[in-house]
Amino acid sequence: MPVITLPDGSKREFDDAVTVMAVAKSIGSGLAKATLAGKVNDELVDASTLITADSALQIITAKDDEGLEVIRHSSAHLLAQAVKRVFPDAQVTIGPVIDNGFYYDFSYERPFTPEDLKKIEKEMQRLVKANLPITRSVVTRDEAVTFFRDLGEAYKAEIIESIPADQDLSLYTQGDFTDLCRGPHVPSTSKIKAFKLMKIAGAYWRGNSENEMLQRIYGTAWNDKQELADYLHRLEEAEKRDHRKLGKALNFFHTQEEAPGMVFWHEKGWTIYQQVEQYIREKLRVSGYGEVRTPQLVDRSLWEKSGHWDKFGDMIFTTHSDHRDFAIKPMNCPCHVQIYNQGLKSYKDLPLRMAEFGSCHRNEPSGTLHGLMRVRNFVQDDAHIFCTEEQIQEEVSTFIDLLFDVYKDFGFTDVLIKLSTRPEKRVGADEVWDKAESALELALNNKGLDWELQPGEGAFYGPKIEFSLKDCLERVWQCGTIQVDFSMPGRLEATYIAEDGSKQAPVMLHRAILGSLERFIGILIEQHAGTMPLWLSPEQVVVINIASRHDEYAQKVYTELEKQGLRVKIDLRNEKIGFKIREHSMQRIPYLLIIGDKELEEKTVTVRSQKGDDLGSFTIDDLVIRLQDEIKQRNK
Repeated sequence: MPVITLPDGSKREFDDAVTVMAVAKSIGSGLAKATLAGKVNDELVDASTLITADSALQIITAKDDEGLEVIRHSSAHLLAQAVKRVFPDAQVTIGPVIDNGFYYDFSYERPFTPEDLKKIEKEMQRLVKANLPITRSVVTRDEAVTFFRDLGEAYKAEIIESIPADQDLSLYTQGDFTDLCRGPHVPSTSKIKAFKLMKIAGAYWRGNSENEMLQRIYGTAWNDKQELADYLHRLEEAEKRDHRKLGKALNFFHTQEEAPGMVFWHEKGWTIYQQVEQYIREKLRVSGYGEVRTPQLVDRSLWEKSGHWDKFGDMIFTTHSDHRDFAIKPMNCPCHVQIYNQGLKSYKDLPLRMAEFGSCHRNEPSGTLHGLMRVRNFVQDDAHIFCTEEQIQEEVSTFIDLLFDVYKDFGFTDVLIKLSTRPEKRVGADEVWDKAESALELALNNKGLDWELQPGEGAFYGPKIEFSLKDCLERVWQCGTIQVDFSMPGRLEATYIAEDGSKQAPVMLHRAILGSLERFIGILIEQHAGTMPLWLSPEQVVVINIASRHDEYAQKVYTELEKQGLRVKIDLRNEKIGFKIREHSMQRIPYLLIIGDKELEEKTVTVRSQKGDDLGSFTIDDLVIRLQDEIKQRNK
């Protein structure tokens, strides 16, 4: 007689073992119809799962995050079934859930085409309408191997053969299609209501470039058609905002094959870069950081001592000189310890805050390179705080305040926070990790912040708090971080004289707010669709004449604005005014200053905003006040 405890604390007693779906039906037909899966004692299971003992149960519907994951998981199997129906000779391999959707890899004699995708998607829709029940069965490893070999599914059989022989496996069947999967799945194909196949890509079997190239079909799935439409709209907007296209169109930057993963900054883009860097530099200065500069090439021995060589060996660019191996700096922290080690330090010298806009190089895989978002050469707003254990809380708290202040100035107010704890491969004793993790958790709780735990995702030398920004398209970008490191200072022989006269290793806090400046600028370009706020815009105003008789006054306006520190451009070309306005508007100039006969006579300018609004006439003094006030306000 199992007793089922529901999330609201209410209990339901049943005479015999009962399925998740039966419990849902006992509550109401509406809930039963919406049921996708269940959570029994916090384990996600199929709606058909039999509950035999007293248990806590949550009915999973489309309203739950887990419900969408189950839908996407089932959509991958629906895709595989449809491919097998349309292309019977195709072999199935694997098909996991990914962000916003799913994919499935197939082996087939010829490349799939966009027309093939349309056929496959139509077949998926027919399978949904067929309302095929999805059932689970359990078999031994060897039974599963035999089953798939008899079907001619060599890849699936190979996957199963790598599983220990004593493990039972679950198979899911829908109509004429059976697949290996741990589950859970939706009760029937009709529960998959909104999906779309997106693209085809290549993928090596088991991720090994020496193996056969398979064909990967990507899809997206959502709870309903409106959510799907919203997602597709966001993708369309993201395409319009692609920083690589805007970077070229607006003459900000470019990349090319001769320097993969490196950025060629043009004058306008470099102006944005400098504004971002100078803004952060001033923030750090008033927050008590001293700026330093360290070498680009450092002997391999330092990276071996710090632990970075073992962790990042394949990603470190190296060079050889004078019979020595050198690393092209992949990060700044070991070099900052070298500066700290110059001269004896006392507890009275701590905390010591050291910042560097250090140029770092990492040999990122070529397939992951993506404009400014993933590069091989980047600069971080990097800083390290050397402090005592007792100072950790205050330093982390102060950093969090600074981080939120900076993000607000850049127009980001929706910040997600995650605490990442010890990874499997790490340095340092468990008791040290215990202290470090507790310190960060306490700092977050003392600030009253909402945060999520990410077990095993910390750096190899210490736990970290990650700060992610949500942009206008609800995309999430991980930018800021602060990491507590009890290990590296000791490994690199950093010490200070404690109050009791003993020699102690300082705690090292690794921290960044923007992360990579390149990537952050890419985020800004997409957030603002290339129309940068006035304080960041490379060209803030353009002075435009209507006729040549206005040239002298236009030049005077230009000179006065330039004296006031504004980034101003003048356009005296013999072109129609409409042509010039359109051209500069397409270049996302915040303000266009029009000068004609009326403006010449009244010694004013007519101001037109980037949005196309006519803001009226201004004297030069009034305009300067308005623009400088907007610059000071930034995104407030």
